Amino acid sequence: MRLTCSFLLIVVSFFGLSSYVLASSLKDATEAYNNKNYERALIILRPLADNGDPVAQYNIGTMYGSGLGLNQDYKQAIIWYMRSAEQEYPAAQFNLGVMYQKGQGVLKDYNNAIFWYSKAAKHGYPGAQFNLGNMYRRGDGVLQDYKKAVIWYLKSANQDYAPAQFNMGLAYSDGLGVGRDYKQAIYWFRRAADQGDSDSQFNLGLMYITGRGVTQDYIQAHKWLNISAARATDFNEASNAAKERDRIALKMSRESIDEAQRQASIWRPK
Repeated sequence: MRLTCSFLLIVVSFFGLSSYVLASSLKDATEAYNNKNYERALIILRPLADNGDPVAQYNIGTMYGSGLGLNQDYKQAIIWYMRSAEQEYPAAQFNLGVMYQKGQGVLKDYNNAIFWYSKAAKHGYPGAQFNLGNMYRRGDGVLQDYKKAVIWYLKSANQDYAPAQFNMGLAYSDGLGVGRDYKQAIYWFRRAADQGDSDSQFNLGLMYITGRGVTQDYIQAHKWLNISAARATDFNEASNAAKERDRIALKMSRESIDEAQRQASIWRPK
């Protein structure tokens, strides 16, 4: 069973809602951005940001960070994120944490990454809670502490954040930070798998093969491995899922394989 954990990069929505921004201006900027009219979006956002609106400041930061509409400039992204983050805008605080952790536009600094993740996490931002869990799991900038990692993963997982649900499944399957409990591992892998997480789908398939935490069921194993193979974006992960699916198919009847394929074909993320 794979032991890797996902690490969330800067994956955040471009526009949010703000009490400071007129709805019409936000709508115009959103429309311009979605139409790839970045110059128009920037014209709308710049005066709002200069007047102190944290959402506009954050969005200009994302434009600098992604290089959309502006030349990519991590240092400028940091400046705009900082202005927004100091007004307690959690998405900006989260992105600052990522940039300090990765050393983008600033020297790599785990202490500052933890500082900004912690501020965003206190606002309930699931990505920040997840990344804090990862830092405690690895011991990046803090003493390695699996129990604290699980605490943060659980906060994020309870908000239906699939990467954190996957890591909760790993924690229970391996007994890291919690007592080993295969039924709980199944519970968390299934929640993430239902959302489309291919790693969780793969692990769920393996657990149906071995019967750990669940009644052994080759049809369910084949189904989940088939779905994982189809959805995995990494070639090696997709290949591994396909190999496990084909291996278990050798032990199945034609009718069982057909049923597993039927279930996989109608599956949709929840």
